[in-house]
Amino acid sequence: MKNNNENLDLKKMRHSTAHLLAYAVKRLYPQVKLAIGPATDNGFYYDFEFTKPLRQEELKKIEREMKKLKKDALPFERSWLSIAKAKKLFAKEPYKLEIIKEISKGKRANLGKKNEVSLYKLGDFVDLCKGPHVENSSQVGKFKLLSIAGAYWQGNEKNKMLTRIYGTAFPTKEKLDHYLWQIEEAKKRDHRILGKKLDLFVIDENIGKGLPLFTPKGEAIRRAILNYEYQLEEEYGFSHVACPHIGRTKMYEKTGHWQHYRDVMYAPFSIDGDEYVVKPMNCPHHYMIYASRPRSYRDLPFRLAEAGTCYRYEKSGELSGLFRVRSLTIDDAHILMTEEQIEEEFSRCIAMIDKVFQSFNLKDYYVRLSLPDPSDAVKYIANDDVWQKAGDKLRQIVKKNHLEYVEAKGEASFYGPKLDYMVKDSLGREWQMSTLQLDLFMGKRLNLKYVDKDGRERNPVILHRGLTGSIERTMGILIEHFGGAFPVWLAPIQVMVIPVSDQANKYSQEIVKKLKGKGIRVDIDLSDIRMQKKILFAQEQKVPYMIIIGRKEMAEKKISVRTRENKQFNLIKLDKFISLVLKLNSSKNVNLWYN
Repeated sequence: MKNNNENLDLKKMRHSTAHLLAYAVKRLYPQVKLAIGPATDNGFYYDFEFTKPLRQEELKKIEREMKKLKKDALPFERSWLSIAKAKKLFAKEPYKLEIIKEISKGKRANLGKKNEVSLYKLGDFVDLCKGPHVENSSQVGKFKLLSIAGAYWQGNEKNKMLTRIYGTAFPTKEKLDHYLWQIEEAKKRDHRILGKKLDLFVIDENIGKGLPLFTPKGEAIRRAILNYEYQLEEEYGFSHVACPHIGRTKMYEKTGHWQHYRDVMYAPFSIDGDEYVVKPMNCPHHYMIYASRPRSYRDLPFRLAEAGTCYRYEKSGELSGLFRVRSLTIDDAHILMTEEQIEEEFSRCIAMIDKVFQSFNLKDYYVRLSLPDPSDAVKYIANDDVWQKAGDKLRQIVKKNHLEYVEAKGEASFYGPKLDYMVKDSLGREWQMSTLQLDLFMGKRLNLKYVDKDGRERNPVILHRGLTGSIERTMGILIEHFGGAFPVWLAPIQVMVIPVSDQANKYSQEIVKKLKGKGIRVDIDLSDIRMQKKILFAQEQKVPYMIIIGRKEMAEKKISVRTRENKQFNLIKLDKFISLVLKLNSSKNVNLWYN
């Protein structure tokens, strides 16, 4: 089991730095109104309502004030206050009052004891907070304020736009400097910028926010990923299905999604007097395929897979390129099985995920064992014994498969615990990708049946498998992971043929025809610009190979190849080059040439 204390300590330190930020801002801008300021995976932020717009250059002044307060080693002191007294204390803070009101009505988790709220005092600054915090302000580590952004109060675009100040904090200067380097490098790899530059996807206001449109090049990448996944799934015994994009609301009421997932589901609509919704997930459709005919224990495990597009309402302020969208294609599978088959089926899926990560050149990852939070009974199906049984089983599986893992309360799905794969990209940034969820509830809840070897009816258990999560998010991660320079098997254009002159056009087109005949993605540049500009353009588009055709190549019926890394291979046989590309396609090797 991975030691997660370091992450918890880092989160505590960053949360404390957010309070330090709020204190500094309040000292410099006494009229400011305070909203919220949590720690995040990469740092912290705090939302404020300023009397006039804050400028980016003012962050340096705020940072200097924070450093002064840090030197004072002010203690973080916790106390509890009745809701009535808290309202008086924060009488001039409308956002704090709204939080207190939500607590009193049970709409927000209580931050303290019953009928009380938890407070933290830092110097003469007091904030609503459940903690935890470091002991004093000198322990907040090395920090940096990064940027300013607009953020709607509580993420609702109908509410007031606040000013969000982002920052980060680390225990040492070296770690802070490394993270700041990551940020600068990430800007160069931003998938939204590269997506436009490389012509991979479009998000157009006329279609709608969060609804990506994949261009021919983007679809080539998407199809390469899906084709590989289909091939892998067939090798591992999955059958592919295709389901519609809508379903009756009653079905989602039966599964519990309507009760637990409604805030991200789109509004129902009527068809012939029945109420329907666009599907937020593929599960119910797959269950009904299973339920469409009698099943025997001999039919199990019953493995269904589908890259199904689902639709979820994400708030406008949370949409982000391909990372957060409203239409997402989930590379989904559902395995209905006996309890005795759980370990073997999980092991098979773990092996599949490992192969997928290898093909993406993602080598550094661990598993988060996501468990329920016992204090939040509303969020989960109620049955402590079943939750305990499922959690113990997943703990046993990660140990048996020698997976590095951490445990996280409150991250489970409403119907079961899960294994979330946390993956580091080439910049060391962490992403949640693949998911394996154990569901001991739904088979019984939907009365799904199979007949066991003794002739008795039983309910199957279910493994929900997301191979990478969503294809859209995976593509966004890979664009940034590779900086747009995809390995050959993923490159939207694998080869650009460049004739040196018009006389070479005919032979060049013959080469294009042969490459296409072998399933290689190829284009030809027949423009009037000089050869060097053609090469430069292909390199800017991150094309792995440029085939240069001049008089020598025509005379010897060979080709000369230049890679996007400027390696040159002159006068080689076309068949040898085709063999190389096909080998790289099948092996998923990230190199452009074999020695």
